[in-house]
Amino acid sequence: MKRSGGFSFHQTLTTSGEQATKCQMPRLEDHCWSCSCASRDETKHSSGANWLASKAEEMMSIITSVLSNAYGSLHDVRTANLIRRGLVLFTVGAFLALVLNLLQVQRNVTLFPEEVMTTLFSSAWWIPPCCGTGAAVVGLLYPCLDSHLGEPHKFKREWASVMRCIAVFVGINHASVKLDCNQVQLSLTLAALSLGLWWTFDRSRSGFGLGITTAILATVFTQLLVYNGVYQYTSPDFLYVRSWLPCIFFSGGVTVGNIGRQLAMGGVEKPHMD
Repeated sequence: MKRSGGFSFHQTLTTSGEQATKCQMPRLEDHCWSCSCASRDETKHSSGANWLASKAEEMMSIITSVLSNAYGSLHDVRTANLIRRGLVLFTVGAFLALVLNLLQVQRNVTLFPEEVMTTLFSSAWWIPPCCGTGAAVVGLLYPCLDSHLGEPHKFKREWASVMRCIAVFVGINHASVKLDCNQVQLSLTLAALSLGLWWTFDRSRSGFGLGITTAILATVFTQLLVYNGVYQYTSPDFLYVRSWLPCIFFSGGVTVGNIGRQLAMGGVEKPHMD
């Protein structure tokens, strides 16, 4: 009886221990299963974040390349437009210098030495390139100065007004060699005509200031040329030149400035029309 009771007690303990073990095993498996699922979720989240980061980086690179290409094309367009305007202004300045210098040579206002190389219309070869370069610089500076000062020039912005301004400028040059009066009266008359040209076709502070600067610099440059014997003026009364010469340079600066402004406005408006 004791053996059977001990056997049954031992069997009972063994059975209860196995049952406890069986009861505990699912909990361990459940714990391991939950850990694997959590790691898989974290892997999925990390892979999704990496995919989003790679796509965002790709989109940023595409946007950067598009913006750089657009800026490069815009810069190329502006450069090409600037070159075209400069060439037009250079051509206009060279042509006006050639014609007006011919007029002064024929009226014996300016005299050139015989050894100086001459080209068409008995004009010194260096005058058209120098005047063309000056016209290009002044014509490009006028719209730049307007933009810098924040005062866009809107007074008579049309080609008909520009052509009338050119005609008045040529008339002032013609008057400088045609009027038969003393130098003081001629200088005052040309000064009044030059101011009238500015008031009629410009009326801007930037135009007046740049015209005065152009007149001063061009007059000083001409004084240096005459002083070095490159050419000379007959009957000089303002150091080595005529006293009305700054008036001619002032009106020429205003005229070239209006041409440059009109060319700049045309270059800006054309893309909007297309």
